[in-house]
Amino acid sequence: MNLLHLETSPYLLQHAGNPIHWKAWNQDSLAQARTENKLIIVSVGYSACHWCHVMEHESFEDNEVAEVMNSHFISIKVDREERPDVDATYMKAVQLMTGQGGWPMNVILLPDGRPVWGGTYFRKNAWMEALNQLQELFATEPAKMEDYAEKLLEGIQHIGLVTPTTQGEIPHPANIKPLVEKWAKSFDWDYGGYARAPKFMLPNNYLFLQRYGFQTKTQELLDFTDLTLKRMAWGGLFDTVGGGFSRYSVDMEWHVPHFEKMLYDNGQLMSLYADAYKRDKNPLYKEVIEKTHFFIETELTDENGAFYSALDADSLNTVGHLEEGAFYAWEKQELKDLLGADFDLFSEIFNINEFGFWEDGKFVLIQGQALEAIATEAGISAEALQQKKWDWEKQLYAVRELRAKPRLDDKILTSWNAIMLKGYADAYKALGDEQYLAAARRNAAFIIDTLWHPDGHLWRTYKNGTAKINGFLEDYAHTADAFIALYQATLEEKWLTYAKQLTDYCLEHFYDPEKQFFTFASADGEQLVAPHYETEDNVIPASNSVLANVLYKLSLLFDNGYYEKVALQMLYLVTPNMDYASAYSNWLNLWLDLSTDNKELAVCGEEASTAIKEINSHYLPHVLIAGATADSTLPFLQNRFVNNSLMFYVCQNRACNAPTTNINTTLNDLKL
Repeated sequence: MNLLHLETSPYLLQHAGNPIHWKAWNQDSLAQARTENKLIIVSVGYSACHWCHVMEHESFEDNEVAEVMNSHFISIKVDREERPDVDATYMKAVQLMTGQGGWPMNVILLPDGRPVWGGTYFRKNAWMEALNQLQELFATEPAKMEDYAEKLLEGIQHIGLVTPTTQGEIPHPANIKPLVEKWAKSFDWDYGGYARAPKFMLPNNYLFLQRYGFQTKTQELLDFTDLTLKRMAWGGLFDTVGGGFSRYSVDMEWHVPHFEKMLYDNGQLMSLYADAYKRDKNPLYKEVIEKTHFFIETELTDENGAFYSALDADSLNTVGHLEEGAFYAWEKQELKDLLGADFDLFSEIFNINEFGFWEDGKFVLIQGQALEAIATEAGISAEALQQKKWDWEKQLYAVRELRAKPRLDDKILTSWNAIMLKGYADAYKALGDEQYLAAARRNAAFIIDTLWHPDGHLWRTYKNGTAKINGFLEDYAHTADAFIALYQATLEEKWLTYAKQLTDYCLEHFYDPEKQFFTFASADGEQLVAPHYETEDNVIPASNSVLANVLYKLSLLFDNGYYEKVALQMLYLVTPNMDYASAYSNWLNLWLDLSTDNKELAVCGEEASTAIKEINSHYLPHVLIAGATADSTLPFLQNRFVNNSLMFYVCQNRACNAPTTNINTTLNDLKL
């Protein structure tokens, strides 16, 4: 029978009515396969995945398919967001076998869990044919399958591994330059991003490129970052009506997105636009932050301060069928009726024309030029046109709210919550808006009170009042990173203490001294057929790169040589493999920390919180900021507090200048 009704994951519950005898990934399901000597089908997806829904409708709701799967296989459904370890391990197998990956991912395993065959989306007949052939082979020539499984497992164990070597000198950060020059050859100078489709946002890439351009005074990189951020904000990728970014665009223009909205994208993008606003003070960046906050607050925030995971790409259309993008697209006549005499001007901004056309008579709003140029052409002021644009968006929002909304994935994931928490902390630092700090504080309190077990481990996921599944490395790394950001926003030292506690837990439970990296799953947790070491940055930075950055920051603040040694040894092992810099942008960020430009700042005094708010509003990516409003035992701040004084200490390479009491002098000293 289908057991998914016992689960809490919205994705698994979507499949609870299938005729397939689905089970969740657990020890009972795996033991049954071994006992009955049956092949295992592992089908992996997530709730906002459009093609997962398509395969469900075509195959998993079909009785003919169910008969094949139920007769010969143990069928296991996995929510990749709940079990990223299972997803990553078997995705390696699919990539080795097919040269590509994606979701839905469907893999056939031997009863002991070793993979023997797999792929992504399959049509019904191809799926049934493959299953019948695999079952026949397993029944008649099991030795052949065993042999293939052993070779495939060997390949999985070597993917992504950096071979440990003796310790050595990390190359000078000047060696980053040729990597960036090679990287720049893939830039799209028309629309930003990379010259390919589909087009993913990869926020961490631009956090680094912006910082590198700033520190090396390479204006071309800053221009490219601004072009990318502007075009993403103008494109259909960004929901200008209701706020929030979709996961990626299917074209080169950031126009038509794959319409699912993911928490992890929006958290990272809030950080990126916050940094860009600090550097450039572009009002568009502020607007993006404000609209993203509106989306998160309205659609993805639980009453307890936690954040939900995603909105689906699909929603019910006017005839009651699930359709991708139905909630977001507009028909021309609908807009004419709504906007009346303003339609022509609206159409100029949002391209209700061939450029903005999507399909089936529908348009996805995309801005193609600056409002100032359109205002000049229309003979009105840019300010008046901006106000009109906001008014139109409110009109469209009110009408759109009457439509059937996309389905919500309301599970709460620790790492994604931490990413959004950091986004709010960064937005507060950039704009000083207290509502962003309040959102960050509430979320941090939820993580501590609900997702952090008294024995020291984090839970992975929470829903319906229950936290479950032991956390993975990404949960610890991103939470520690977010707590450091919250400390720097508030100077409340408890957040730094929490970050250190989580880091120490990782060193004890995840660090592999032989490989000199951290395993994705805890050493005392469930072990899959092969350990996973996440080292390449993707749409979310690799957990090892995030933790390496955390370790390096904490090494300076706590004067901890071991933290520094572990972080820099990982960097040393990774640097020879940085052929394609886009997959290592967060490691490059750590490498850039070793530049002679980098400084540390301590702000100490009863009024330090006020001063830090001003300092945080400046773009200082090369400065590690700390401070205290009272005497502190933090090694970096020890003996720096003076009663009734506000002291600024600018330090570099573990040596500090004479303190000053003037914030403007300090800001000048921090300039490159």
